[in-house]
Amino acid sequence: MLLLTPTSGQAGVYRYVDEQGRLHFTNVPTSNKYRLYRREGKPSQLETLISHFAQKFQLDRSLIKAVIKAESDFDPQVVSNKGAQGLMQLMPETAKEVGVKNPFDPSESIYGGSLYLRKMLDSFDQNLDYALAAYNAGPGAVRKYGGIPPYEETQNYVRRVKQYFNLYSRSKDIL
Repeated sequence: MLLLTPTSGQAGVYRYVDEQGRLHFTNVPTSNKYRLYRREGKPSQLETLISHFAQKFQLDRSLIKAVIKAESDFDPQVVSNKGAQGLMQLMPETAKEVGVKNPFDPSESIYGGSLYLRKMLDSFDQNLDYALAAYNAGPGAVRKYGGIPPYEETQNYVRRVKQYFNLYSRSKDIL
């Protein structure tokens, strides 16, 4: 039970969605179904990094959070079945392109993912849907199809990131 009780570094609001789709919130999780929804207190290291790189690359910090949520659910050690790594799920070639040596380091991952996202927005005339599709499927696929590729994964990805983006835009302090 000690693992489920938030420490002072993890104080916050936790939530889970049950089988009927109902949301449950608590500040003291009673099962491992609960996930951190909102931190309390001072900004976390991730919040600080996100804010820094949002400013550096002229991105909305809610957009960076949304990409991280969709890509890794804020797990800096995750590796996808296709080989994407870290918080922002950079493919090794993309990490190299943006100068990231260690994609598992949150600072490097957020730097590289934010830079790449900025490049995709610039490449597609600030069209968020196309930039997100390019982040997921690659810019070549977006150019080939003249928009969001007809890949179910990419279409769902764009939809999911935009949902998180709307959520984070409404409540700026949710991580």
